[in-house]
Amino acid sequence: MLDKTNTKPDEVDAIVFATSTPDHPLPSTASIVAEQNHIKNAFCFDMAAACSGFIFGLEVCNGLIKTERYKKVILATGEKMSAIINYEDRNTCPLFGDAAAAVMIEPDEENVGIIDAILRTDGVGYKPLQVKAGGSKYPVTHETVDKKEHTLHQNGKVVFKYAVSNMTDVSLKIMERNNLTKDDVDWLVPHQANMRIIDAVIQRTGIPREKVMINIEKFGNTSAVTIPLCLWEWESKLRKGDNIILTAFGAGFTWGAVYMKWGYEGNKTKKI
Repeated sequence: MLDKTNTKPDEVDAIVFATSTPDHPLPSTASIVAEQNHIKNAFCFDMAAACSGFIFGLEVCNGLIKTERYKKVILATGEKMSAIINYEDRNTCPLFGDAAAAVMIEPDEENVGIIDAILRTDGVGYKPLQVKAGGSKYPVTHETVDKKEHTLHQNGKVVFKYAVSNMTDVSLKIMERNNLTKDDVDWLVPHQANMRIIDAVIQRTGIPREKVMINIEKFGNTSAVTIPLCLWEWESKLRKGDNIILTAFGAGFTWGAVYMKWGYEGNKTKKI
């Protein structure tokens, strides 16, 4: 990504790393990424917003840019879901995948980029979707390992109910707030967790399926990486000024939607 954007390591001002599966409790994975890429002038930190990590991270990075103190901010996300899956739980283990992505956030005066965001959290999701052990409240012990409490557990029916209602509501709200009709939206990029959830968002927003990025059948649920993975796969089709709605839902519960205008001609980019 540094090569693709013609960025030197010493030009990077900050790295935000969104993940639910950091390499270590400390140091941050962001600091490891900085070291491996010879980035020495940036401040770096991790953030945990589960499957909503990328869209939450966009708002954080956008805020850093708006201070005018930072010119180049990397938003990276990586998820090794295979490390926290119980492979005896057939309700969850087939759903998830591993992936990583990185984007560069920079200031722009052409009215492209991140236009608006609506982000939400409701702690009612504390128990229905969690990895119970491994933190300071439930340190890993022989007992927690035996009970597989260091792996992901979810109440699928509860998660589905909240995901459908919240993702659809926030997608409609951000469209209404920015006077966008279904015809104005060039692309909808939903979190790739469940095809039924995606179908519900499509139905409620009225955005045609051909304008919806879907690759869950190839990569599964890669948590915070699903949205940038879609953007990378569809990049060659994107045009400067395209109206794009990103929406996600994750543990916490966390959810939200981001309205952005694509900043460059995707067909002219070089993929690494």
